[in-house]
Amino acid sequence: MNVHRRQFGAAALAMAAAWAAGAQESYPSRAITLVVAYAPTGDTDAMARLYAAKLSARLKQPVVVLNRPGAAGTIGSRHVSQAAPDGHTLLFAPNTVATAPLVMKPEALTYDVLNDFAPIVQTSICPLILVANPATGFKTLADAVDAARGGRQLSFGTPGPGSPMHIAGEWLNRAAGIGIQHVPYRANVAAQIIGGHVPLGYVTLGTVAQYLQAGKVTALAVTDPARSSFLPQVPTIAESGYPEVAVGAWHGFFAPRGTPDHVVALLNRHLNEILRMPDVIETLKHFAAEPVGGPPSRLKELVAADHRRLGRIIGELGIRAD
Repeated sequence: MNVHRRQFGAAALAMAAAWAAGAQESYPSRAITLVVAYAPTGDTDAMARLYAAKLSARLKQPVVVLNRPGAAGTIGSRHVSQAAPDGHTLLFAPNTVATAPLVMKPEALTYDVLNDFAPIVQTSICPLILVANPATGFKTLADAVDAARGGRQLSFGTPGPGSPMHIAGEWLNRAAGIGIQHVPYRANVAAQIIGGHVPLGYVTLGTVAQYLQAGKVTALAVTDPARSSFLPQVPTIAESGYPEVAVGAWHGFFAPRGTPDHVVALLNRHLNEILRMPDVIETLKHFAAEPVGGPPSRLKELVAADHRRLGRIIGELGIRAD
């Protein structure tokens, strides 16, 4: 009897192993939809299409980018959170995924960023910077702060209310005791600064790199916790006298909660290898993005840390999206 039970148990384990192996081999069984919660312009969309092409070649299935913009990125994120957890619907998102739910009205919240996603990998970091129109005469952050304290009417542009850029600007206002006015733009903040429509702006470095080189904008400070390797001469806001002000920018891949571990592991492995490809590293430089990679746990911890730390600031400053 014991022999029979052992044989039966061994057979059951073998069948389970075979099923698991078969399940792993069958993924992906059809096209993968990669959701971007923003319009088909800008760094996030361009990076998504880069990764989609590389993943498609490796997984032998189409990886199709689907843009689902609106509501500070929450529409696209919600779409993925409600998708079947089989690895065929993924989300590629900037760090707004961690904070967008915090700036929305309570009735607009339809998912839990901490519990409704399976993090896959952090792909990169992209420095956020405060820049000025050269006509302002500002060369440093201290110049802008001194002018604001002296009564000069100033404003700063961002991609929208509730964005990391908006958070950084209002946070600096409080830390420095100034009141620089926020002006949200839906597209191309750099053009607004260069055109003189707004004297200051918080932007990702990739969107203004060419204008910095041409002298059309001046970099005053990096909002990230550390200096950027792309702008090593530009100090951080923290270094400039406001150590508590630090808002970075990053991108990552997510799947719906409940996606099988072997699917997450497979995608993580492929994406880590993609991030080490020389042509990918070179392309990311055009966005002033540094590849990161690592295990899913790194991204999970990052989302939780940003949600907690920036959530406190959002609450204290009363920052809200439209």
